[in-house]
Amino acid sequence: MPADGKIDVLTTLPNRYSSFSVDAPAEELATSMSIVRIALPPHQSGMLDQAKAFMSYARDVLRKTKGQEYDLIFATSSRLMTAVLGAYVARKQRIPLYLDIRDIFVDTIKDVLPKYTAILAKPIFTMLERWAINSACKVNLVSHGFAEYFTARYPKQKFSYFTNGIDDEFLAVNTPETGVGTKDVLDVLYAGNLGEGQGLHAILPDLARRMHGRVHFKVIGDGGRKESLRAALARAGVDNVELLPPMSRTQLIEAYQAADVLFLHLNDYDAFRKVLPSKLFEYGAMGKPIWAGVSGYAAEFVRAELDNSAVFYPCDATEAERVFGQLNLKNMPRDRFVAKFARINIASEMATEIVNIIGLSKKNIF
Repeated sequence: MPADGKIDVLTTLPNRYSSFSVDAPAEELATSMSIVRIALPPHQSGMLDQAKAFMSYARDVLRKTKGQEYDLIFATSSRLMTAVLGAYVARKQRIPLYLDIRDIFVDTIKDVLPKYTAILAKPIFTMLERWAINSACKVNLVSHGFAEYFTARYPKQKFSYFTNGIDDEFLAVNTPETGVGTKDVLDVLYAGNLGEGQGLHAILPDLARRMHGRVHFKVIGDGGRKESLRAALARAGVDNVELLPPMSRTQLIEAYQAADVLFLHLNDYDAFRKVLPSKLFEYGAMGKPIWAGVSGYAAEFVRAELDNSAVFYPCDATEAERVFGQLNLKNMPRDRFVAKFARINIASEMATEIVNIIGLSKKNIF
């Protein structure tokens, strides 16, 4: 950016879980950047609640961008509608749009919505996706697994592939190469969302039963399927799964360091064969053994990039138990992985691409 350039960021106050909130200022103003965090109404994880929250956000974005003159709009979107909102503002101002796509919402709704709702919704969201993607002068896809879907539908669009990365807080963690000693019961940790996409309710009850006496599971997080998981565990009669609420990043890093193995799982849906979970980058930086129930591109990525990992097919507790024995139960720093996927390096390359789109003579980005 030139010295007199300016970036306006319009995001939300932290709101992912109704059971956990993080304090953050509503505004941060500086000479070259302003960050405005919009308050959302209280909501749960359901689609209707999320839609209401987004409409509240969109109204504020349109109000705050009215009368402003930008040179480029950047929109990062995991739920499609943020991309649509960015496309609307860019078209209204007749300026370039750079999209950062982090999920294929149209491909996912058939798996996470009731059948008839999905049938009705898919044509509408397909049309919105086409409008947003075709509005952009450049689209970044966070996973190479998305390539086939998007290049087939939008052959004239230009795509980049800047993945998720490892945040500085995780880079700073010291991971000495040590074993777990002579523990009889290993601590296995899952941290993240507890929704339909993660499918823990479909794997943990049976897996915990099979690993009883060998593994104690700690599950940190919240989401729309947490109660389904709790009920499934109760029906299975297992007592080696501990459900914990979401926690701060500092506490989370401490939990990672205390664990013997880090666990990841995506549900057995076709759409999830294309995604690359951001959690893998946190896990990878910790140097801990990784036990991952993923398929498709995520499975390829784990096998290629993450040493000391074991991959099993989603929702298959028998295979999960079998591959657990492949893990080397010790901390093993992944220096090559950390150097390759440090977020600051990925973000720097992405920022260069964005600035080059508008040229160094331009000044303002939203």
